Amino acid sequence: MSLAVIHTRAQTGISAPSVTVEVHLANGLPSLSIVGLPEATVKESKDRVRAALLNAQFDFPARRITINLAPADIPKDGSRFDLPIALGILAASGQIPAEELAAYEFVGELALTGELRSIRGALPFALHNRDAGRTLILPSVNAEEAVLARGATVLGANHLLEVCEHLRGTARLTPQTRTDRDNTAAQALDLSEVRGQHHAKRALEIAAAGGHNLLFIGPPGTGKTMLASRLASILPPLSEEAALEAAAIASISDQGFSAELWGRRPFRAPHHTASAVALVGGGSQPRPGEISLAHHGVLFLDELPEFDRRVLEVLRGPLESGRITISRAARQAEFPARFQLIAAMNPCPCGYLGDAGGRCRCTAEQVQRYRARLSGPLLDRIDLHVEVPALPHALLRGAQTDQPTSSAEARERVAAAQARQLARAGKLNHLLNTTETERACALDQGAEGLLEQAVARLGLSARAYHRVLRVSRSIADLADSPAIEAAHIGEAISYRRLDRVARSAAAAPL
Repeated sequence: MSLAVIHTRAQTGISAPSVTVEVHLANGLPSLSIVGLPEATVKESKDRVRAALLNAQFDFPARRITINLAPADIPKDGSRFDLPIALGILAASGQIPAEELAAYEFVGELALTGELRSIRGALPFALHNRDAGRTLILPSVNAEEAVLARGATVLGANHLLEVCEHLRGTARLTPQTRTDRDNTAAQALDLSEVRGQHHAKRALEIAAAGGHNLLFIGPPGTGKTMLASRLASILPPLSEEAALEAAAIASISDQGFSAELWGRRPFRAPHHTASAVALVGGGSQPRPGEISLAHHGVLFLDELPEFDRRVLEVLRGPLESGRITISRAARQAEFPARFQLIAAMNPCPCGYLGDAGGRCRCTAEQVQRYRARLSGPLLDRIDLHVEVPALPHALLRGAQTDQPTSSAEARERVAAAQARQLARAGKLNHLLNTTETERACALDQGAEGLLEQAVARLGLSARAYHRVLRVSRSIADLADSPAIEAAHIGEAISYRRLDRVARSAAAAPL
C-alpha cells in the first residue's frame, strides 16, 4: 500500500478542528515534503520523524514521500503532528496494518529516540475526539489530563513502539481511567484570617453573590490583597462544564494544565507592568491572556492606577461580553473571558491620604491626576468601590472580640443567594441585561426616590445606574428578600465612592 490516512487535530484557540494526515509514497528520487499550510515547527517534524523511525529499528522508505495535512486552509503549528506523520509513513510502507487506523486519532511529539513527549492542548483534543467517537492515543504524560473529558476513550503511550504494537495487536495499551479529585477542599486561604475590615468583607461577600466587579481603596498594608486572594474561597464549586472550560484554556497556555488544579477557580494576579497582549492575549499564534486564564475565576489587579491606561482600556469589552477575539492577518482566535475583576489601589500617589499621622504630602492636583488614570467608562464597569482603612494596632495584636466569619460560612450564604438568582433568571445578577434588570429589580416608592437622588448627586451614567440596581438585587438575595428595599439601595449606593460628578473631572476625596 502506498497511501495511508491518519486522523489527528490542529489547534485554533480552544477549538481542535479535525485534520487528516495523508501520506503517499511514489517512485522517484528519495524526498519528503509536507504540504497543507504547515508552520516551521511542523516542517521540522520530518527530521524528528526520520530519526525516530530509524532508532526504533523501522525502515525509512527511500521513496518520494508526500504528506498532506488537510484541510489545507487551516494553519498547522506545533510538534503534535509528529506521531501521526510517523504512523502514516509506517502504514503506507506496509510496516503496520493500515486497516486499524480509522478508529483512532493520534497526537504527540517524537523524540529522536522514538519516545513520546508531552504536547499542549490535550484536553481540547480529547473533548473534540469524544464527539467524533474515536479513540485518542497520545503521550502518557498527557493521558490524565485528556481523560477529564468524561466519556472519552484515552490511551497513553510512552514510545512509538508501544503504539505500533497496539495497532498490530501484540500488546494492547490500557485505557486511562479518570480519577475524580476534590481539589476544592484544598483551598489554604480562609476569610477568617483577615482581622477587622467588616465593611470590606461584607462587600466581598456581595461581590461573590452576584458576580460583581470590586475595587478596594486604601493605604498600603490594610489587607486589600488578603481580601482579594480569599474571594475564590467563598465562591461555590465549579460545575463540570465550567471546570472543563477553565482547564481547556490552561491546557493550551504556555503554563500548561495540572490535574491538581482541577475544579479550582483560577486566581490570576498579573504585575502592573503587564502589556496589553499579556493581559488579553495575542501573538502571531494567538495565545490566551490573563483574562482568559482567569475564566470562571478571579482576576486581581493590584496597584490599578499603575497599569498603563491603554492596557486597562482593553478590559472594557471583555468585562461586558465575557469573550475576547484576537485578530491577526493570517488567523483569528476567540477565547472566553468570563472573569470576576478585583482591583486595589491607594487613595493617592504616596498612599497615605487621610492618614491620622499626617504622613501624606500629596497636593490636590497630584491626587486628581493619580485618580484620573482610571477612566470613567472603566470605573462604570466596576460595581463596588470600597474603602479599606488602616486598622489600629491594638486590633492586630490583641485577641479578636468576635467570632470571625470563615470562608465556609460565607460560601454557604453566597451559594444560597446564587441559587435564588439562577431560579429567578437563569443567570447571576451581573449578567442581567437592561430588560432583565428592570424586571428583576422592581423598587418601592422609597427606594425609587433614594436612587433618583443618588443619580442626580453622583452623576451616575446609565450603566452605573443599572449596576447599582443589580448590586442592590444581590444584597436583597443575600438577605433572602423577594423585594428590593430602601436599605438595599442605600447600601449599594454607598459602594460607589469613586463615581464622578458631571461638573467635576476629579473624584471627591475619600
